[in-house]
Amino acid sequence: MASEEKVHKAHVLVLPYPAQGHINPMLQFSKRLVARGLRATLATTVHLAATTLLHPSAAAIAVETISDGFDHGGYAQAKSPEDYLDQFRTTGAQTLTQLITRLNSSGPRVDALIYDGFLPWALDVAQQFGLVGAIFFTQSCAVNNIYYHAYEGLIRLPLSDGRPVLVPGLPPLEPWETPSFVSDYGSYPGFYEMVVNQFSNIEKVDWVLFNSFYELEEEVVDWMAQKWKVRTIGPTLPSMYMDKQLQDDTDYGISLFKPETTSCLNWLSTKPQNQSSTSHLEAWQMSLGVPVVGVPVWTDQGTNAK
Repeated sequence: MASEEKVHKAHVLVLPYPAQGHINPMLQFSKRLVARGLRATLATTVHLAATTLLHPSAAAIAVETISDGFDHGGYAQAKSPEDYLDQFRTTGAQTLTQLITRLNSSGPRVDALIYDGFLPWALDVAQQFGLVGAIFFTQSCAVNNIYYHAYEGLIRLPLSDGRPVLVPGLPPLEPWETPSFVSDYGSYPGFYEMVVNQFSNIEKVDWVLFNSFYELEEEVVDWMAQKWKVRTIGPTLPSMYMDKQLQDDTDYGISLFKPETTSCLNWLSTKPQNQSSTSHLEAWQMSLGVPVVGVPVWTDQGTNAK
């Protein structure tokens, strides 16, 4: 009796930008792919692999490394954002090529590359190997639609005349309502180039993935779907917060920061009774004039709380 032929599991290589708010959404998506029967390998930088640990909920995802050119210090070792991105582009492309070559020869072969929008050069590497290439946007469709129009020169920068900003799929926006890299154009040139250059080769990509969901941004998604093969795959939260289909998925998977689990409670303990409380920020609290001290939640970095 002939032995049964092994069922091929598609192997997806996932390449996030090495920041917590980028790694965790792509890691959560990888867990869903594994639950659907695919293989997933997370490619992270040498520095991050040496300084962070994955949560057990991500144990089914293999981890490999590439170099960003700063193996001993990561982003902090670079002279500037531009220096980091330039080195990552050169060294990252070389070491990603080496990684895919090694995986293809040792098995299982890589079938697709899902890469962070901040790393558009990864698509060139994927196409060298004939892989399916999918770009992953961690931010909303609305924000990225603004960046796309800025990249194409359809939004004139700087926004100096005070007129509303008109973008398909969105209502007219006041200049201050646009992302800070657009509204305060020129303040962070390195980061501005990073967010708009996500679209430098998007016409060549096979799939465009957004960490959002259709019902949240219907008009924007419909407009984008006329240009690219768009899929909204969010929100990328641990399963325990949503459908509870993945029993062990209780955590995002990685933390680049040491949790401060007691600092807020200790601060509250120093205040008189009935004068302060902890709560999730919602509109009704703001409407009542409740003073707010912001702390980061979910995948945010510490500097995101304002």
